[in-house]
Amino acid sequence: MIQLTVLNSMASADIGAAVRRHTDWGLRHMDLKDSLFGGGVLELTNDQAISIRDLVTANGLDIYCLSTMIGDADIEVGEQQFRAQFEPELRRAREIGQIFRPRFVRLLAAHTSRRAEIDDSPGYIADRHPWLLEFYRDAIDDLSAAGLGVTIENEVGQCIWADEREIVGFFELLDRPDRAVFTWDIANLWQMGSFPSMSGYVALRPYIGYVHLKGGRAGRGSRHIKWASSLADTSWPLEQLVRQVVEDDVSPIICLNPSHGAIGSRYDAEGIVERDLATVRAIFDEFRS
Repeated sequence: MIQLTVLNSMASADIGAAVRRHTDWGLRHMDLKDSLFGGGVLELTNDQAISIRDLVTANGLDIYCLSTMIGDADIEVGEQQFRAQFEPELRRAREIGQIFRPRFVRLLAAHTSRRAEIDDSPGYIADRHPWLLEFYRDAIDDLSAAGLGVTIENEVGQCIWADEREIVGFFELLDRPDRAVFTWDIANLWQMGSFPSMSGYVALRPYIGYVHLKGGRAGRGSRHIKWASSLADTSWPLEQLVRQVVEDDVSPIICLNPSHGAIGSRYDAEGIVERDLATVRAIFDEFRS
């Protein structure tokens, strides 16, 4: 049965309160990212990590994902600088992963300051930055050897992944089908210019292992995201795609994320997480009935 979670900081900036709220919301899994003793998940000391693990376990929860920022840099700085930034973080991810034992350690797709010039990022990477593929392969292999699953998420801005074709091409070049999956952040890909669709999902389906949902509304007369919104008020086909994700069972846990976009008069932040959870649960209930 597919279940829901949220990023820990969406529940509270205090980890104790976040754990309690997860249980109040009927959630059984946690995705740890930030607001953890004031920092990100990889900034935790071992003692802090153990205290969080014990708190989570005592409340009947588990840690599903450690959402690191590994990979979130411009590939144009070159291999040496890129690796120097992230290899210490990878070592820390392996270490702290032994404490939390999550299903996944999340990496992020890198970005490029030449994004506007590039029509085919897998081809560009293979030609100009083949070391990037080796970086991800090394990271995946090292984390896998430590017993940790790996997922790579699409980001926004100058991300190397602007559409489904580029994601598929990258994963084919990566050649780690049994060790790494794709976290499909549906609205992130929309923000990069690829409006969520069933055909897009079908192309990505063989690679998906985790799904992120967030709201967002298009501007008038446009298909581009402009406004933050609840999931109930989003412009992309939430129900159609969530029902297919459930039917195909590609993501045992679906994680809600905060909406991107400008805050307009239609956006009500009060109780937004509870309302988004209720929206998705209603789709689940309809599907199961």
